[in-house]
Amino acid sequence: MASNLPASHDKQTSTSPQSVADSVSAAGSTAQDEVIELCHDLLRIDSVNRGNGDGNERSAAEYVAAKLAEVGLEPTLLESAPGRTSVIARVEGSDPGRAPLLIHGHLDVVPADPSDWRVHPFGGEVVDGSLWGRGAVDMKDMDAMTLAVVRDLVRSGRRPPRDLVLAFVADEEAGGTLGARWLVDNHPHLFADCTEAISEVGGFSYTVSDDLRLYLIETAQKGIAWMKLTVAGRVGHGSMTNDDNAVTALCEAVARVGRHRFPVVLTPTVRVFLNSVGEALGIDIDADDLETTIAKLGPIARMIGATIRNTANPTQLDAGEKVNVIPGEATAYVDGRFLPGQEEEFLRQIDELIGPAVRRDWVVFDQALETGFDGPLVDAMASALKAEDPSARAIPYMLSGGTDAKSFSRLGIRCFGFSPLLLPPDLDFSGMFHGVDERVPVESLRFGVRVLDRFLAAS
Repeated sequence: MASNLPASHDKQTSTSPQSVADSVSAAGSTAQDEVIELCHDLLRIDSVNRGNGDGNERSAAEYVAAKLAEVGLEPTLLESAPGRTSVIARVEGSDPGRAPLLIHGHLDVVPADPSDWRVHPFGGEVVDGSLWGRGAVDMKDMDAMTLAVVRDLVRSGRRPPRDLVLAFVADEEAGGTLGARWLVDNHPHLFADCTEAISEVGGFSYTVSDDLRLYLIETAQKGIAWMKLTVAGRVGHGSMTNDDNAVTALCEAVARVGRHRFPVVLTPTVRVFLNSVGEALGIDIDADDLETTIAKLGPIARMIGATIRNTANPTQLDAGEKVNVIPGEATAYVDGRFLPGQEEEFLRQIDELIGPAVRRDWVVFDQALETGFDGPLVDAMASALKAEDPSARAIPYMLSGGTDAKSFSRLGIRCFGFSPLLLPPDLDFSGMFHGVDERVPVESLRFGVRVLDRFLAAS
């Protein structure tokens, strides 16, 4: 349900508007300092999403809305269900004839067990030069950077070249059914005039040498195929022979899926990425042994390795109530991901692996995405990175997971992952996502604010 705040798509005015393009210096010290405070506050808000509708982003959404309203913007709070709250706002640009840019980020995070962590996952503490907490890179860092830059723009009276539509949404970690997908289905008018969008998991650095850092811009992502597998069998006493055991049949099917190695398929994005990395590292790309090449990439190898083929990983099993009772049904859950253009082939292979005795139902099924690495928006990303890091070289890559871009792209919006971070070479960045001791360097946040400020000036 909507709050009583004014609608976000009402235009904002300024007494002495100044184009951001007329002020090309990077974001001021206020925004660079403020991003730390904003990220700290967001990390301390428990917005855990456990899936199956069990989540609550209301407190985080109210915090974001208050920070936007504080500088004179007019955010709207929308709820798909009690507590499942998203925030939408609009910043007026200097050219009303241009289509707006959508900047979207999610407010929910996955669970975290404090006993596993060195620092409490909801403490937002600064330790060893980094902000620690669940959501530090996924993705309250980008939420904080967006807030800091936008607040600085509005306070200073500067206007971006075009309108900015801001969306801080619920439920991304469970597929977006109660967040971005619900917004697209029920409030498409809020985004109807947007043509391009930026969000998470892109624009981060991969250090090749002291004078060369590759910045990976997300231009593609795999499709999501989260499935429930069910096998029916004959109920019986655990002491007796049973040739129709549902648990046995299910485990055999799950083992086939989990051990299967899908064939290598290179999409245009992955080809460009591998060629770019090969050139930068001075290594030959062996198409017959891509795993060896990818293994040389260090911490990002796990993420990149998953983008050369479809994948299916069993994640949950459930059967029975007593050890001496053979259950009549057994279920398993599998996280499947397919490459752009591979949806039909992936489904064919999955059904062949599980066999006719297993029923397959979708938990979440969503499209794969791929766009070109070209156009003025890409040029603006590359230029902003280069301005803040002379050793930067922007290249495209495919995300092995998925984001809310899947929902917003249904409105014809061209989506990119661009959440700029200059990272220490030894940081296992991909391991931070849903991992223990998730953290983001403070200086990376400051860098991101400066890059986003320049990017918005040129976009």
